[in-house]
This record gives sequence, C-alpha cells and structure tokens, in this order.
Amino acid sequence: MTAAEEHKSATLYRMVMPDHICPYGLKSKDLLERHGFTVEDHHLASREETDRFKREHGVETTPQTFIDGQRIGGHDELRRYFGESVPGEDATSYRPVIAIFAMALLMALAASWAAFGSILTLRAFEWFVAISMCILAVQKLQDVESFSTMFLNYDLLARRWVRYGKLYPFGEALAGVLMIAGALLWIAAPVALFIGTVGAVSVFKAVYIDRRELKCACVGGSSNVPLGFVSLTENLMMIAMGLWMPLKALWL
Repeated sequence: MTAAEEHKSATLYRMVMPDHICPYGLKSKDLLERHGFTVEDHHLASREETDRFKREHGVETTPQTFIDGQRIGGHDELRRYFGESVPGEDATSYRPVIAIFAMALLMALAASWAAFGSILTLRAFEWFVAISMCILAVQKLQDVESFSTMFLNYDLLARRWVRYGKLYPFGEALAGVLMIAGALLWIAAPVALFIGTVGAVSVFKAVYIDRRELKCACVGGSSNVPLGFVSLTENLMMIAMGLWMPLKALWL
C-alpha cells in the first residue's frame, strides 16, 4: 500500500438519532472502511438537522458520502463508485430459488443422516423435493393475494377459476408435509400430480410457445425470478413425486 493509499479519507453524513440509526449509513461507513478509507463520520442527530443538510446540499436522501471534496452520493452510488453492481428494483434474479433449493437439499441430507446414518439414501431425495415444496409454499403463503395476482399472468387453470390461485399454496404445502411424513399418500400424490401437471403445462405454454417474458410466482408475489426453466423444474419435481410415492408404496 502506498503512502497516498494509506491516507485515503472520506466524509460521511448519516442519520444517527435516538429513535433511528440509518442502516444505509452504517453500510456506507463499512464499505468505505473496507476499501481502506478513514471516515470522517458526521451524525445528523435530528430531523431538523437532516432536513437542513438536504437543503444545503440539494439532495433528497441520506447518507451522503464525499471523497476529495466531491459528493459521491448515497449507498448505491458509493457501491457504483467502487465498481460494485447495484441491481435495479425490477432486475431479475435466480438467487431466491437457488437459496431455497440449496437449503432444502441440506435439510434433506441432514434428515437422512439423522435417520439412516448416511446422506446417500432414496429418502433423502424424496425429502429434498418435499421440503422444497414446503419452503416454496411458505414463500407464497406470506402474501397469498400478491402471489395469486402474479399467478394469473400465466396459469391456465387460475385464469378460468381465479380462486385456484389462492388455493394453490395450501395444496403445495399439504402435499409437501404429507410427503415428508410419508403419510396419507392417497391425498398427497394426487394433489402434487394435479398442481404439478397444470403448472408445467402453463409454464411451457407461456415461456416456450407464447415466448412471453414474465416473472415467476413460484417464490411469492414479490418475486423477481424469471418464469422459465426453474418454475418448470419445480412442477416436474411435483409430478415425479406424485407418481413415485404411490408406486413406491405399492412395491413395498
């Protein structure tokens, strides 16, 4: 590190009040320090002081960072200054689905290890699909109204019977829980098979036939996950479980 780099400094103005500490101010301070800056940290300790600062500098938000006398801006602008990506509010991302499937897999492997002393079991795969269904259902059940609204954009049955969009998360949750328990498969399998088949046909038509660019409702109504391969995979997994579980019960 050169002498110039050792003495990098920045001035930060952020809200630090008795009833509110701006989280983006803390993030900005941390970001600056991680990039080797000494931070001259100015606290805006009241609403009046904050409003006065905004008027003086012609800005609408805080925090505000200054480097070498130049105003960089808020936390997003500071991230861009350091070359970090700042996704937009409408930017699509597979991260939520990756997190859900990764966590479901780890939970299934952990359950398999606890039950059988091994992670390489058929039950681990069954639990992975069933746990994935439960977590995805939880995402939808947080805001059923929002989910059902987004669902109407592409689901063929929901377009004909609107209430199906509100019933779907409960069906997915029910099937997932029963499949984890290995109980009442005469209920779980038909439910999973039905909603999986309708979902797969709907997604395939919307994405691969109609070529529509939509957001998937699979992780809830506020999702920015693109409709396509992931949502089709979710439905195919439910179809597979809907067929496999009763066949397994007959064989055993």
